[in-house]
Amino acid sequence: MKEKAKILDGDAISRAIMRIAHEIVEKNKGVEDLCLVGIRNRGVYLAKRLAACIKNIEGKDVLTGSLDITLYRDDLALASGQPLVRKTEIDFDINAKNLVLVDDVLYTGRTVRAALDALVDFGRPKSIQLAVLVDRGHRELPVRADYAGKNIPTAKDETVEVRLKETEGIDEVVIVAKN
Repeated sequence: MKEKAKILDGDAISRAIMRIAHEIVEKNKGVEDLCLVGIRNRGVYLAKRLAACIKNIEGKDVLTGSLDITLYRDDLALASGQPLVRKTEIDFDINAKNLVLVDDVLYTGRTVRAALDALVDFGRPKSIQLAVLVDRGHRELPVRADYAGKNIPTAKDETVEVRLKETEGIDEVVIVAKN
């Protein structure tokens, strides 16, 4: 795989997260009944960053959790080997909350569909909104982000890699061409 272009650097990612945080606060008219749930793996780190930004804006903590969707994926039967199931941590009641689901890249919509299925096991939020760092298009399901850091048109033979300090030691988003 060959790196084609760097789309976002660390500063651009920080600005996108801050903008999304402001949009979340504005749309929800503050942070009352607001919670953030990050989809494992990078969505969790982005949700924590959003929560920190929202605290700086509003001066209040926002409930933040993590969601593993492995067992809810529609391609689980196609996976070879044993799936890696990680921990879901939603240690608060999501009923009647405005829940913002956070992920790094929105592509086909299948990850979001799996996350919605998983959330049903935890309760019935008042609303579910979607925040993503990158929307790359090519939807297969009727899913749309409420908040997107960057819309990046891509070819189907490309991938978008989000690299975060917490996982790769650097903040950047790059387009990679499949060979």
